[in-house]
Amino acid sequence: MSGLINDFFLKNADQNNVNSISYKLRNKRKELFLKFILDIPKPLRILDLGGSEYFWRNLNLVNLNDLRILLVNTEFQDVSKYSNMDYLERDVRDLSDFGDKEFDVVHSNSLIEHISNADDQKKLAEEIVRIGKHYFIQTPNYYFPFEPHFMFPFFQFLPHKKKVDMIMKKDLGWYNRETDFRKADELASSVRLLKKKELKNYFKGAKIYSEKYFLFTKSFIVYN
Repeated sequence: MSGLINDFFLKNADQNNVNSISYKLRNKRKELFLKFILDIPKPLRILDLGGSEYFWRNLNLVNLNDLRILLVNTEFQDVSKYSNMDYLERDVRDLSDFGDKEFDVVHSNSLIEHISNADDQKKLAEEIVRIGKHYFIQTPNYYFPFEPHFMFPFFQFLPHKKKVDMIMKKDLGWYNRETDFRKADELASSVRLLKKKELKNYFKGAKIYSEKYFLFTKSFIVYN
């Protein structure tokens, strides 16, 4: 039964499945982003933290003369086919090379929650505000009933020891069972979901849009 439940949530979290919840929410998010950048003077320089070439290709914003996109990611992104896209292999916790307001827009999608402690999350937020004239940051809601990475109800509320124990016993969401205690411990610590009040504190004065799934807020978009 647990396998069927896990399969159900994985299916609905698959952004490539047109019938999934994730696909519908991401499409709505893309529409919001396109509207967001519409009135910003061109040409645009965009810094995408943790971004992928797939995202921009899917938005039909590749090979445009009035848009320049820099992807910063520790995972290689092949941008060789795109005239307006560059890739930098870099941990987003070190953005010190970028100047104040160097980019017109700083963008990230489901990234900041993977910075595993509050101090580093706050520092990243401060860097985003420093580097970008505008920003568009999406992250899952801490209080949404189903944790979006491990796909288990209320997983984020469990004690750390219990999370490690579950990771070592079963497949969870996107992750296969991990029998090595050290790796399981690292995985359990790898995600720190944020609350709305934390986002308000990190991005002072920003607007926050709530992405809804029925009556629940699934995630937030912080923008300015």
